[in-house]
Amino acid sequence: MSRYLRLCIILIVIIPVTQQGMAACASVSRDTSYDLMLRGARVYDPRSGLKGKYDIAIRGNKIIRIAKKIDPQQSKQVVSLNDGWIVPGLIDIHTHVFAGSEPGKFANGTSSVNPDLYCPMNGITTVVDAGTSGWRNYPDFKKQIIQNSRTRVLAFLNIVGSGMSGKPAEEDTLDMQWLPVKVLLATDSANVVGFKVGHFTREGILPMQIARKMGDSASLPVFVECHLPKISLTQQLSFLKAGDIMTHCFEQVDEREPFVQKDGSIQESVKKAQDNGVLFDLGHGGAGFWFDQSVPAIQHQFLPFTLGTDLHRNSMSSSMKSLPNVMSKFMAMGVPFFDVVNRCTWNAAQAIHRTDLGNITEGGIADLTFLRLERGRFGFTDAGGKRISGKKRVTVELTVRDGKVIWDLQGRMAKTWNDL
Repeated sequence: MSRYLRLCIILIVIIPVTQQGMAACASVSRDTSYDLMLRGARVYDPRSGLKGKYDIAIRGNKIIRIAKKIDPQQSKQVVSLNDGWIVPGLIDIHTHVFAGSEPGKFANGTSSVNPDLYCPMNGITTVVDAGTSGWRNYPDFKKQIIQNSRTRVLAFLNIVGSGMSGKPAEEDTLDMQWLPVKVLLATDSANVVGFKVGHFTREGILPMQIARKMGDSASLPVFVECHLPKISLTQQLSFLKAGDIMTHCFEQVDEREPFVQKDGSIQESVKKAQDNGVLFDLGHGGAGFWFDQSVPAIQHQFLPFTLGTDLHRNSMSSSMKSLPNVMSKFMAMGVPFFDVVNRCTWNAAQAIHRTDLGNITEGGIADLTFLRLERGRFGFTDAGGKRISGKKRVTVELTVRDGKVIWDLQGRMAKTWNDL
């Protein structure tokens, strides 16, 4: 056999094998590459109890791998973190983020906050609007805000068709209709997580009855706000079932009996409801949080299940300020950091029946927040102008929503100036 013929035979055999090998290597590379890796940070997952130093690898909007050490060469982008905690993306279940088209109305721009101007910098990846819209204006809410926000926006649908549009529309019992709500849910149930009742100053318990019917019909929780002065606290609680939510649990106003009695103990009706599975949300707001209520309640082992802020323009510029500030405030009152995180993540996810959120799991949604605990001396206030001091404060340094970094306080995703 000639030398030339032998060379041809060798090339015929080797080239396909080599091509197949290269293709296999490329396939392996594609299968094991990541878009983003968060490296070297301490991780806390309240669902599984995972706690320690781990790397987290993300592809698309999913967490692909959680391990003690992952090769950084496998990721397109690597963010090195330290001296803080990666926790699930924070969830605020009590906000007002729908601004409609009628100036001067609460739901129409006067008090609502654009979620993307507030949430990323505060580590919040999901908010629930607390009844700012009803079945009539929910389509506008969906078009204007839900579909156009980097923040995930869900809704407690108001039992009143026009939502929080002020009196007299907000108290129109004829506009509290189940049929149009049923039609809405049939075509768009993904973003509606329950029904809000509140802001009704007329006589009668009809709003509670209608809310109960809607909750039972859709198998979704009822969310009870305040401003129901003609319906006692005990009456309100009597309509609630396990999984329903009552907010503003530490408020001290004339329109509803406080949870904490003068001797510091918790109202019996509240304890009974909690024992029966009713959930309580903070609902801080501009006037809904008082140390006279919260401190004795915590001393009696009563804590809200979730730390909804009642975000609106007035609350964010008064004693509430932000969800991280509220978290820090509870730490100053003696609640451990991890307990506080639970109430803003996994507890909140369970309350709104969205257990795909609020946890850090391989294969799960890549919503993550990197928190740092600053140490010093910090002040926190309530609605009554009272102040307490704390030695720790929560700061948000990185927010990842659906696998994308939407807040980067320290510019870790950017190249250093010397590298340009």
